[in-house]
Amino acid sequence: MIHSFLIIGQSNMGGRGLLNEALEINSSRIKILRNGRWQPMFRPINPDRAFSGTNLAESFAEKYAQKYDVDTGIICCADGGTSLDQWKPGSLLLDNAIFNCKLAQRTSTIAGVLWHQGENEASSGMYPQYREKFEIIMNTLRKELNLYDVPFLLGGLGDFLPHCIYGDAFKDYQKVNEQLIEVAKHNKMTGYVSSEGLTANADNLHFNAKSLYQFGIRYFEVFETLRDPNKIFIEKPCEDNALRSELEKL
Repeated sequence: MIHSFLIIGQSNMGGRGLLNEALEINSSRIKILRNGRWQPMFRPINPDRAFSGTNLAESFAEKYAQKYDVDTGIICCADGGTSLDQWKPGSLLLDNAIFNCKLAQRTSTIAGVLWHQGENEASSGMYPQYREKFEIIMNTLRKELNLYDVPFLLGGLGDFLPHCIYGDAFKDYQKVNEQLIEVAKHNKMTGYVSSEGLTANADNLHFNAKSLYQFGIRYFEVFETLRDPNKIFIEKPCEDNALRSELEKL
C-alpha cells in the first residue's frame, strides 16, 4: 500500500537546498511518481530546473513513513517562479497536477497536499487577491480529485526575503503570509505552517537544505493536527511491485 502526497507551488516547494548540504534521511520507503510509476527516491525529487536541490517533502515523507509504517509516495508538480494566475483552473500547471494525481490514485491513496507559493505575489502587489485566488485552486483540486477528507498544508514565506538578491522586490511577503493564515483559518482540513526562524541560501530567496529539513517536519506536525484518523486507505494494485516479483523469480 502507498500513501501519497502532492507537492505543488513555486521554487521553494520545488526545492533549492544545495545537494552537498542535504541531510541524510531514511528513504527506503519513499517513492517518487515518474511517468505514472512509483520509483525509489533520488535527489532532486522535483527537477523543475537544472539547479533543483533538496526538498522539504523528503523529511515530511520520512516522518510519515516511520510513523505509519507504509510506503510514502510524492507527486512532484512544483514549478519555480510561478504565480497564482498560472495555477488557476484550466491552466497547464494545474491540469498537469490533476493528471499526475489521477495516475497516482490508480496505485495509491492521496493523503494530503503540500503547498508553498507566494513570492511572486509578494513582488507584484497582487497579495490582496491571494486568498480568493488560492481558494479557487484548492477547491478545484478537492473537487477534481475527491480530496475533501485530506489536509492541505500551506507554508509561510521566509523572513529572509527582504534581504534577498533582488532588494525589496518581496517587500509584501508578510501580507502574503497573512493571506495564507486566513485561508487556513476559514477552510476545513487546511493548515498554515510557519517558516519563522528558518534560514536561506546565500541568495536570501530560497530555504537552505537544513531549513528545508526542518520545514518538512513542521509540515508533518501540522498535518498530524488535521488528519482524519478514520480515513480509509484501500489496497491498490501496483504494477511495478508485480513486475519486480516476477523478475525475482527469474
